[in-house]
Amino acid sequence: MLLSLAQWLQSLSPEWGFLRVFQYITFRAVMAALTALLIGLAAGPAVIRRLTALKIGQPIRGYGMESHLSKSGTPTMGGVLILLSIAVSTLLWFDLSNRFVWIVLIVTLGFGAVGWADDWRKVVNKDPEGMPSREKYFWQSVIGLLAALYLVFSISESSNLRVVDLFAKWVMSGFDVNLPPKAGLMVPFFKEVSYPLGVFGFVILSYLVIVGASNAVNLTDGLDGLAIMPVVMVGSALGVFAYVTGSSVYAKYLFLPHIPGSGELMIFCSAMAGAGLAFLWFNTHPAQVFMGDVGALALGGALGTIAVIVRQEIVLAIMGGIFVVEALSVMAQVTYFKYTKKKYGEGRRILKMAPLHHHFEKSGWKETQVVVRFWIITMLLCLVGLSTLKLR
Repeated sequence: MLLSLAQWLQSLSPEWGFLRVFQYITFRAVMAALTALLIGLAAGPAVIRRLTALKIGQPIRGYGMESHLSKSGTPTMGGVLILLSIAVSTLLWFDLSNRFVWIVLIVTLGFGAVGWADDWRKVVNKDPEGMPSREKYFWQSVIGLLAALYLVFSISESSNLRVVDLFAKWVMSGFDVNLPPKAGLMVPFFKEVSYPLGVFGFVILSYLVIVGASNAVNLTDGLDGLAIMPVVMVGSALGVFAYVTGSSVYAKYLFLPHIPGSGELMIFCSAMAGAGLAFLWFNTHPAQVFMGDVGALALGGALGTIAVIVRQEIVLAIMGGIFVVEALSVMAQVTYFKYTKKKYGEGRRILKMAPLHHHFEKSGWKETQVVVRFWIITMLLCLVGLSTLKLR
């Protein structure tokens, strides 16, 4: 919005020439981060008071950690503060004609709406389980599949009209269209190595990444500040990849696919980082507000969508290793419990409690120790992910 205003003012008079600085993505990215940070810090107290007045308190599962029982009643659904900061800041600073930012915004708010419905049921019905998993997964799948279907063609083309043409061509050809190499699965640490996926392969992979990342972040969000800081770090690193793939010069030099328009995603990533840091101000231990599914599902979906656009699905799994391990710990625990219950008549557990962060709590780690150590691990993994830019 501000970019369009600056361009209009420049066209009126040369006196407004200094506004050319708005054309630089890096400048607008910094301003987006600052804007989101200030919005979050300014609106945070009011949002927390409002959530408290509405008695939107976090219900604690009866089988949860005993040390968490004191958190019962702490305002949840604080993710609305994050989404508000991201949306306002992004709309102010990004190029409104950029289709990639729009699709990430839509996915983020879409998953946020699913999380809102889930959190609302938990609060109104006083049910810690919230929305049935099948219903939640259905709506996540709808959003994820629609996003994947759009991205499979938008990665290949530079305009929405061309995307529509390619989609029509794909349908009329009997669903047989070859995608360019940049739409393949990129393998980190190797020069120009990618595996062709085809349309269906791309859609399936993108769907799994978007929905999987959404649920993985949601499972990680179990301790004060545990999920939001890794989101900030991984999102910021993805912003670097977006900037590189959006530049034909940098992309060619670093052997990455050039995806015109993807550089604008750096604005969204910066806004997400600023909003995340503002939320952490209130979410640090002892938390004044919880993110809730409205924030966790949305942020995870955003990370997955951005990774698909910049063709760094594997790198996302590396940098978001904490999210991956947390999700796998739940899957392994549930699968093993069901298997042993069927075989021995009594369910057994691999971990003391899932997700993984609760296992460490049960093992004697303090909550703050788990959180900070997971942050450190994520920081190291993000550095490994960023090293793939040059180590090829």
